[in-house]
Amino acid sequence: MIDVSTVTLEPVATVVGGRTEAYDDDWDGVEALIRLDAARFRPDSLAGLDAFSHLEVVFQFHLVDPAAVETSARHPRGNPDWPLVGIFAQRGKNRPNRLGVSRCRLVAVDGLDVHVRGLDAVDGTPVLDIKPYMAEFGPQGPTAQPAWATELMRHYY
Repeated sequence: MIDVSTVTLEPVATVVGGRTEAYDDDWDGVEALIRLDAARFRPDSLAGLDAFSHLEVVFQFHLVDPAAVETSARHPRGNPDWPLVGIFAQRGKNRPNRLGVSRCRLVAVDGLDVHVRGLDAVDGTPVLDIKPYMAEFGPQGPTAQPAWATELMRHYY
């Protein structure tokens, strides 16, 4: 049996370019590269990816100090006008495993470089996985979210 009490991940790529500091809004115009690890991958690892318009990228919030990780309820972005909600009811970066998931536009694939727009990860971010976005993996049926979440995301992208 495999011991699942510990998970070890090795980044497949690194974000190159884009922002050097993380701040919350206006990610839509940010362009960056996701550069695959040349020691582990060849360009054929990306064959066919250019047929997709968007990607889902899993990455680590590497700039978050593990001591700053939240495990309980807090006001999103520290805004007292928004309710106290648990860390798993928000998408803040100070998460227990410091993992981020982002959907972004695929601009181009060039060798081991994936050019993207709207990836909310900064220069140097370790990328753990890249997946093509497929509409069938989106929500099935209507979705719902509280008003504070809509307000928070108003200028994010």
